Amino acid sequence: MGEALRRPTSTDVSNPRLYQDDTWRPLFAQLRRDDPVHYCEASAYGPYWSVTRYDDIFAVELDHQNYSSASELGGIQVADQPKGQERPSFIRMDPPGHTAQRRTVAPIVAPSNLANFDTLIRKRTSAVLDALPRNETFDWAERVSVDLTNMMLATLFDFPSEDRAKLTWWSDVAIANVESPDAVVHSEAERTAELVKMGEYFRKLWDARIDAPPTFDLISMLAHSDATRNLEPREFIGTIGLLIVGGNDTTRNSMSAGLMALCENPEQFELVRARPELIPNLVSETIRYHTPVLHMRRTARNDVELAGRRIKKGDKVVMWYISGNRDEDKIERADEFIIDRAKPRQHLAFGAGVHRCVGDRLAEQQLRILWEEVLARDLRFELMGPPQRLYSNFIRGIRSLPVRIVN
Repeated sequence: MGEALRRPTSTDVSNPRLYQDDTWRPLFAQLRRDDPVHYCEASAYGPYWSVTRYDDIFAVELDHQNYSSASELGGIQVADQPKGQERPSFIRMDPPGHTAQRRTVAPIVAPSNLANFDTLIRKRTSAVLDALPRNETFDWAERVSVDLTNMMLATLFDFPSEDRAKLTWWSDVAIANVESPDAVVHSEAERTAELVKMGEYFRKLWDARIDAPPTFDLISMLAHSDATRNLEPREFIGTIGLLIVGGNDTTRNSMSAGLMALCENPEQFELVRARPELIPNLVSETIRYHTPVLHMRRTARNDVELAGRRIKKGDKVVMWYISGNRDEDKIERADEFIIDRAKPRQHLAFGAGVHRCVGDRLAEQQLRILWEEVLARDLRFELMGPPQRLYSNFIRGIRSLPVRIVN
């Protein structure tokens, strides 16, 4: 049966400071080597298991019979949602309820529809790049990453363009760690109040569309689907919040992380300039190397064994994607940024199984077009200071990235 004991240890990788300070690597390297399915007895979020190797994370992802995402069991983060303030959504559900709601929104990011976005994304990307200042420092995260992602979100929702900054704000509110001094909200009550405002705004759009013929946008699709048209108020807020965060954070932070990695590895920037056919590889390698979603949590439905460790019913099981994507036994030279890898799509940053990111191809499309347009202009960049990272153990966010165009 393998080892059955939970060995007490002080290795706690849930501290958000590890990711804000970018000091997480040695802790996960040690866990992967010595105790890859590791029980942390005490943390700010209670006891939890850390799953740190690629194959073990993949096994948990695929086994939703034993490992649940359900909101009523705690949801998808190492931190439980506050009692009475839970915001269920299909990412916090197991099949079959998850399947029906996910199927409602999936068509908008299906490959057959992504081609319809190509021209629009390219036009917007070109305009944003052409408007950047030359030979002076600016914030790439604000001027490029935020701007491009909230424009795309507004398109997906058919949301009023003049108010699209609200989408970025609500995304930041939804994922904020309220313990951080620079958080956009500082209590769960304040977060809830802001998300209620979000719900009220979207409810007006919803009500207008439910009384009109169906259109091909997320709000109309939700409003007209049998699986989602009668969402309870907190589930309505949870579902809208999920779509905003899902459509924002992976892409926004990968846009910033990609530029940072290319500037820190100039030989890779030169390689993609010489071989632009490597841009899709660059996109996948950026997403792996950065890993914008640090973890997902499951709750054990049953007593179960994983890699020789006995997990009890009710235990928190945290899949650390940031660690699985650095698993040296699965990914050669995993700590290096290498855009011509033989298997660039071999990563866990989008999850796997029934909960794999529904918008993964759209995220890749936006990133691909960004780098195509950067290369078309032969833009060359210099980092002008360190990034300002988000205080979070859930989203690996880059709040600010000062850069300069040097040509």
